[in-house]
Amino acid sequence: MSQTDRQDNISQLLNRLRMRQVALILAIDEQRTLRGAANRLGLTQPAATKMLHDLESTLGLTLFDRVGRGLVLNAAGECVTRYFRSFRGGMEALNRELAEFRRGGGGRLAIGGIMAASPERLARALLALRKEWPMLAMEVVVDTSDRLLEKLREGMLEIVVGRTTGEDDDEYLFRPLDDEALSVVVANDHPLARARSIAFNELLSYDWVVQPHGSPMRTLIDQEFRDHRAPLPRDLIETGSILTSMDLVRHSDMIAVLPHTIARDNEAHGFLRILPYRFGRTLDAYGSLVRRDRPLSRPAQQFLALLHG
Repeated sequence: MSQTDRQDNISQLLNRLRMRQVALILAIDEQRTLRGAANRLGLTQPAATKMLHDLESTLGLTLFDRVGRGLVLNAAGECVTRYFRSFRGGMEALNRELAEFRRGGGGRLAIGGIMAASPERLARALLALRKEWPMLAMEVVVDTSDRLLEKLREGMLEIVVGRTTGEDDDEYLFRPLDDEALSVVVANDHPLARARSIAFNELLSYDWVVQPHGSPMRTLIDQEFRDHRAPLPRDLIETGSILTSMDLVRHSDMIAVLPHTIARDNEAHGFLRILPYRFGRTLDAYGSLVRRDRPLSRPAQQFLALLHG
């Protein structure tokens, strides 16, 4: 298919697609019934049925399978819904940015970052950007890479400073920034705090604080236990907050894994102790991630230049 043919097909789809149809698909996905979706949108059920049939006719595919009285997305429906969620997220981001302009500001930039990313590098880029865009509203969301990428996918963030997760990586443009070593940390008065060398089996006598499933750091921790053919402790605590992890460690005999730069700074201030243990595997490099299918605002482009400069 030539580029002209593809553009004609896209134009035809855009001409026939209606915003109300987008809202209907997302409502069905949330409500799981056509009746519930119709009520959510203030439609009669016959009107919602016709709207769904019109959309499926436009796409040339059915999007849902009936299961009992409910509707379940099929493979085509999952694909369409994923793109519609992204579209809704983009519209929400547009609405927030326009609201800043209405208030007399200079737009809005929302960035996501993992705690492992160098705080100094991120702060320098933000401060330099603020000099160029003094009226720009900026938000920085800190979380694990998998959660940040979900927000990026849905349009809540424009840039993520984190790691790829292996899922839908082709949706993003990734530019590496740096590698990040990990450190195993404990409280200053922990029984292992003064050890000069530690074997993995010695760590199994204590409870752990770990990141939630899906984050790259948690994947590496799980793999370390598998490599030693050991199960994860039953009484572990899961949290994506590094501050919470540090507080739990400082007031108990629990063990946590932190990015080395953060662990090093906290050890230097006397808040915790880094154990002489090294993981058998390392994390992939972290860097900037943006959507390939979504144009960047001028502040976002400048922020990336400052971040990688």
